[in-house]
Amino acid sequence: MANGPLSGLRVVDFSRVLAGPHCAKTLHDLGADIIKIEPPRADISRSAYPRNGSMSYYYIQQNAGKRNISLDLNFPEAREIALRLCKNADVIVENFRAGTLAFFGLGYESIREINPSVVYASISGYGQGGPLSHRAAYAPTVHAESGFTSTFLRHLGDDLATDRHDPYSHADIYTGLEATIGILAALHKRHETGLGQHVDIAMAATMLAINERVHFDLSDIDLGSEPPALGPALSPFFKTVTGEKITIATSVTSSLTFPLYLAAMRRGDLALDSRFLTPELRLKYIADFYMIVQNWILTFDSLDALDAQLDEAKLAFGVVRDVKDFASSEWAGWWGAIDEVDNRVGGTVKIPGKPWRFSEGELDHPGRPAYRGEDNHAVLTELGLSDSEIAGLVERGVFTSDTDMG
Repeated sequence: MANGPLSGLRVVDFSRVLAGPHCAKTLHDLGADIIKIEPPRADISRSAYPRNGSMSYYYIQQNAGKRNISLDLNFPEAREIALRLCKNADVIVENFRAGTLAFFGLGYESIREINPSVVYASISGYGQGGPLSHRAAYAPTVHAESGFTSTFLRHLGDDLATDRHDPYSHADIYTGLEATIGILAALHKRHETGLGQHVDIAMAATMLAINERVHFDLSDIDLGSEPPALGPALSPFFKTVTGEKITIATSVTSSLTFPLYLAAMRRGDLALDSRFLTPELRLKYIADFYMIVQNWILTFDSLDALDAQLDEAKLAFGVVRDVKDFASSEWAGWWGAIDEVDNRVGGTVKIPGKPWRFSEGELDHPGRPAYRGEDNHAVLTELGLSDSEIAGLVERGVFTSDTDMG
């Protein structure tokens, strides 16, 4: 039995690539038992690079520790097995286009008839049954549609020579986490009513929900040169005397934060400098003020000394590091921020550790990733099938597995 607050919870995971798998991964990391159902045409994330055979590092990060069966839903026997798994599930996660699983008799309405307590989470680009529910959705396209890409490009401004995307799949990861929140809320409600429900999560809605600037972007307010939010876009970069690049987490032009820089430098006189009296002037002479701050930072012989004076003025800074540098830091070691997972060929893959600590008990290591279909026999045996019945299903092609399965 796994440790964690969700220990004993059974999840059937029909999802692939990122949003759904990240949701199920989060549930797994919290202690749930995940059975991932993968078709003969494998989850495309298995093909990502780097990889060992059919085991990509991308796949490992999102799926380590999940049990895996591979069945072809075009067979009625496969659909019957899937129904039996769903009948005993607490949670079902899927991220197909709206209606895909319903076509196979595995939609929420069908499952609810045999398992009224199930929490069924559907993750899609634009939700179930709406005007855009038929559209395929990936992070870059949802970023574009929801305003995220436009804001990103505007921020780059004159520095932008070619249109480009942010490098991370925010819509997938955030939607996976929002799905987890919805699932946990529905499970809580089930404690009161005994009934499950359908949780519909849209990537497009998620990108609005996590965008702290929506209130401004939907207003008609003209702030002129005053920055519109407390977000990170205008946080400046500086060099230290010891060679690091740092960023300070506030704008140098905002009327809210400009005084903090003056306090940190103990340069109250600059508040009366004609170049810096208004946001418009501070923006016009931003290079001048930047150099004043930069030269002040170069007077500190250590990061600790700089940190103390910035902290006194309620300013925070961070050193610009790459992931490998941060992962090897003292803090990462103390927290357990990196896990090493079996890569199935005699080595390990480093993946993110868990972002939570609980006072009552430790969470388990994520476990090793499964080959496609690796747990076919074990899961079918749990359902009561005999060895001969299982062999017959495999012979017919109802269940398949990777040929390089160890």
